[in-house]
Amino acid sequence: MEEELKCPVCGSLFREPIILPCSHNVCLPCARTIAVQTPESEQHLAAGGGGGDHADKLSLHSETDSGYGSYTPSLKSPNGVRVLPLVPAPPGAAAAPRGAGPASSSLTCPQCHRSASLDQRGLRGFQRNRLLEAIVQRYQQGRAAAAAAAKCQLCDRSPPEPAAVLCEQCEVLYCAACQLRCHPARGPFAKHRLAPPPAHPGAPGGGGDGGGGKGAGGGRKLPTCAEHDLENYSMYCVSCRSPVCYQCLEEGKHSKHDVKALGAMWKQHKAQLSQALNGVSDKAKEAKEFLVQLKNLLQQIQENGLDYEACLVAQCDALVDALTRQKAKLLTKVTKEREHKLKVVWDQINHCTLKLRQSTGLMEYCLEVIKENDPSGFLQISDALIKRVQVSQEQWVKGALEPKVSAEFDLTLDSEPLLQSIHQLDFIQMKFPFSVPPVPLLQLEKCCTRNNSVTLAWRMPPLSHNPVEGYILELDDGDGGQFREVYVGKETLCTIDGLHFNSTYNARVKAFNSSGVGPYSKTVILQTSDVAWFTFDPSSAHRDIVLSNDNQTATCNSYDDRVVLGTAAFSKGVHYWELHVDRYDNHPDPAFGIARINVVKDMMLGKDDKAWAMYVDNNRSWFMHCNSHTNRTEGGVSKGATVGVLLDLNKHNLTFYINGQQQGPPAFENIEGVFMPALSLNRNVQVTLHTGLEVPQSVKQPKLPNN
Repeated sequence: MEEELKCPVCGSLFREPIILPCSHNVCLPCARTIAVQTPESEQHLAAGGGGGDHADKLSLHSETDSGYGSYTPSLKSPNGVRVLPLVPAPPGAAAAPRGAGPASSSLTCPQCHRSASLDQRGLRGFQRNRLLEAIVQRYQQGRAAAAAAAKCQLCDRSPPEPAAVLCEQCEVLYCAACQLRCHPARGPFAKHRLAPPPAHPGAPGGGGDGGGGKGAGGGRKLPTCAEHDLENYSMYCVSCRSPVCYQCLEEGKHSKHDVKALGAMWKQHKAQLSQALNGVSDKAKEAKEFLVQLKNLLQQIQENGLDYEACLVAQCDALVDALTRQKAKLLTKVTKEREHKLKVVWDQINHCTLKLRQSTGLMEYCLEVIKENDPSGFLQISDALIKRVQVSQEQWVKGALEPKVSAEFDLTLDSEPLLQSIHQLDFIQMKFPFSVPPVPLLQLEKCCTRNNSVTLAWRMPPLSHNPVEGYILELDDGDGGQFREVYVGKETLCTIDGLHFNSTYNARVKAFNSSGVGPYSKTVILQTSDVAWFTFDPSSAHRDIVLSNDNQTATCNSYDDRVVLGTAAFSKGVHYWELHVDRYDNHPDPAFGIARINVVKDMMLGKDDKAWAMYVDNNRSWFMHCNSHTNRTEGGVSKGATVGVLLDLNKHNLTFYINGQQQGPPAFENIEGVFMPALSLNRNVQVTLHTGLEVPQSVKQPKLPNN
């Protein structure tokens, strides 16, 4: 936005800005500097007045009615705008010929070079841009305040430590030590959002005014009519595009003009500017996404260019010595092609970045203008701003946000010709008809497994002549069974979820086009994890559940029991995880176990037919499924206790442990299907999940249930 606040003449922030008829702004001192005094105007000034008004009544020399005359070579301001230098009056200007007419006074805009006539008031006849002046003043204050560092508001040290975070709910600045002591990330503070400290003291805890400035009724003097000092603006002349007062209308100066209420026109022009800003904002968002696309395109061009170079070198080195000189020529062609593409993309990035920066600065300036509560001042500049915003939106024409080059290299080397054709070796275009695609190459460095998910990546060999319309990825069942299709599409990266833990899978891929299906790639072997690593799932949890510690710690906002599931799903194998009780108040009944994905989440775990659980208090526990309570067992939980869950899908049973000792007999038997770890609790309990644990090898003597 700073560029919008700089004078085009001096390159500094505006000082006493005035609005020219062309809607551009210029500092009042700069307007005096670029004005040129003609002999006629000097004579006129000598006859009509002088003193303090002398500088304001300077005019530009003009040989024609258009306002463009001959003048000495122009200079450039720090902003790069050409301005007219101050030209001294020629000798003898006061002794003008008898009968000379009145002076022709005008001022040329330093940006668009349009000429503006001056009346007897000189430069004072131009209206002051009060909104711009207020925004510049607020911008200077904010920039000065940014130099001061935010301080902690709770420190007993003198001076206080620099603030590390700001709590957006408490509106208090904390240093690191005070935040740990006074604002821990648990209990009622768990849902508070800690943000970085503000850049200046104008935010909560600082000394600024919030950035809003003073409105028309907040201490700033209401603007008065330039013609009638005692009258405030009350109407707006659409024909003159200027606010007017009641006395101006009484004098009949705007009798035949279209005059409307000032407030109504203020709201109308604000709405027009806001609507135009929405369009520019959408285009700016598209431009940011386009810049990301262009930067990714750079990397793709680099990778593809390196692939082409490597394959070209391999082919040329395999030929006889006669290919050596030709090889260098072909490498040069690839390099030039890559450099050309890179240059085009960089030029497009620079051009788009410049446009985006200009649009963003204009948006920020317009938003500051909208914040002002000065209707007349706003209407002075609103027409020009609306036009500027519309022009800014129009510059993002269709095609401006599309890459000018692709990442692909349309170069194909034919290494088959006979020896006598070596010296004519060159890149050729693709030939028709196509044949089936070649064998895809699995990218082993990008293939990986995580828990019971596998990710595979592949690519086509460089310099392959035949196009590819899609790929078919096949996977076996993890037990050496038949392959089955798991993906068909154009992507070259695929992740398959929901596989069995501790299993070995074989995968292969093939490509196809309109001519048919190509051969299979080599088979890659993928081993899923022996044990499961997972967290609580925020996407499926009840809305009252509160997760922290990277979704490994759970509590609740409600006194009623609420359910949260884990992110892993089990259908095969033996799995064990533990839950540590971090907080236990008022003897609640948390429940631990397993559940289907569609379990009811607003009541205790195990009350419906989709969950199998053990609920426990501070003295005893029960097993529960379909709201049926069984196997009461002595021994409960307290703060610091650990509850273990052993799911054995080979034996189809579920067993629970408390502090390493089995709690009662195996809780449930003959369970089959897909299960997810589950927990229900209320606000009196906090639990932390521990996963990736080995299955217990020894089991202590279980406690006998009470009948």
